[in-house]
Amino acid sequence: MEAVCQGVEMKGGISIGLLPGMEPDDANPHVTVRMATGIGEARNAIIARAGFCIVAIGNSYGTLSEVALGLQFGRRVFGLCGAARLDGVMHCDAADAAIDAVCRLTLAYGEPKSGRSGCG
Repeated sequence: MEAVCQGVEMKGGISIGLLPGMEPDDANPHVTVRMATGIGEARNAIIARAGFCIVAIGNSYGTLSEVALGLQFGRRVFGLCGAARLDGVMHCDAADAAIDAVCRLTLAYGEPKSGRSGCG
């Protein structure tokens, strides 16, 4: 998450850190808005429910939880960099391909098709 927040910061964007603990200072130094929730792993359900889609990077237990919840909630899930190979996860070869797929979905160009833009 730190790398994501750092990229957002470098481009002048705003990142929101929905933190599992009680301390805002637990956020990485690149988070713009720090929301200490105190709800632990339950935040994964909020992230999966509130997001338009999910881009999963890697497959730590928290990421696996968010992927499973996202799929259960009917969210589109894109996978990068070792994300779990599960039914319903569209894997992308590179970050640019994932961004293209998310933009197509967001802008209603339709569901990204397997093999298009490096995702499949």
